[in-house]
Amino acid sequence: MDLTHKSLAHNYFSSADKESISQAVARAEARSSGEIATMVVSESDRYREAEALGALLLSGFVGVAVAVLLHHVTIWTYIPVVFLLYFPLLFFFRRFPHLKLSFVGPRRLAEAVSERALVAFYQQGLYRTRKETGILIFISLLERKVWIVGDRGINEKIPPGYWKTLAERLAQGLRDGRGAQAVCEVIEACGNELERHFPRGEDDRNELSDELIIS
Repeated sequence: MDLTHKSLAHNYFSSADKESISQAVARAEARSSGEIATMVVSESDRYREAEALGALLLSGFVGVAVAVLLHHVTIWTYIPVVFLLYFPLLFFFRRFPHLKLSFVGPRRLAEAVSERALVAFYQQGLYRTRKETGILIFISLLERKVWIVGDRGINEKIPPGYWKTLAERLAQGLRDGRGAQAVCEVIEACGNELERHFPRGEDDRNELSDELIIS
């Protein structure tokens, strides 16, 4: 991953945005026994197969065009041109990763984001809350997709369809360029639902950081 893209998640939200998100988490958790974590990553997968396919198809197309322009359409012209172009184009797709999404199917994108979110759920320790009421709001910027993962205690009372609706709402906010506002709105909605099913107890304590997790 190039350095420019690697910093995408770090630069997407301003310092003020990050503070607003942290405060929204604190307000939501103050009303329930739930624990909410928000996480943003630059991408959920490298999609190496898409890089290779894109470079191969584009180099093949250019190879044909060059052979036709030179009026020398033979395999001895075509193959060297494709070989010479393949690696520069592979670097091109790595440098501008959003272009390779054209060679990734929607199912592959959804699976990549969901798998990355599940891994993050366990890496960040959301499964260790006392009452199994951890929630991860996972944002993957390259794909502009959101996945919300709830622990067992959450899933016993709140249907997965509710989280899917909130995830789609947040993803639309990202596409509309109102990411921070949409994140705060979804956090508040999570807080409302948690308050309804998991009211805050007297012995409740903050088990996870309210800060936005960036990876």
